[in-house]
Amino acid sequence: MARVLILFAHPALHRSRINVALLEAVQGMEGVTFRDLYEEYPNLHIDFETEQELLLEHDVIVWQHPFYWYSAPAILKEWLDVVLEYGFAYGEGGTRLAGKKVMSALTTGGPADAYQRGGYNHYTVKELLAPFDQTARLCGMEYLDPFVIQGVRQLTDEQVRECAAAYRTRIEELRRLV
Repeated sequence: MARVLILFAHPALHRSRINVALLEAVQGMEGVTFRDLYEEYPNLHIDFETEQELLLEHDVIVWQHPFYWYSAPAILKEWLDVVLEYGFAYGEGGTRLAGKKVMSALTTGGPADAYQRGGYNHYTVKELLAPFDQTARLCGMEYLDPFVIQGVRQLTDEQVRECAAAYRTRIEELRRLV
């Protein structure tokens, strides 16, 4: 079974019932390591050596976050900049992550129809995630189809529970990838 590392980045978790539900759905799963980057690094001083070791210990990496301004919260961008360094993740000798799988798991405030050609945001979520896809490719990793929950502000409590169950199922599927 694959080992899954969930790198979670949400600067205001207390305001996100969907992300709380997603986290609760995967807590305690065998073979799954959960890291709340804002909790680990409240001053944004990321320990790149610890993070690189965690990457090496896992087969699948999940970048879980709200979709802020068509990207990730600041700490995940900082994590990418600091941890995926030349000679480790890419470039000469930088093959340490080759063959690993990576997936974005994100939530959007806007509904699905806002993220399409001709929609409010003009692009699909997958198109807007191109920088994450390219980052994975540069590092020799396989970028998997994202897990996306859209229109989170309009979700009923039952829909939140269904989304959390679907996320747990997706993480279980990732465990079976290797």
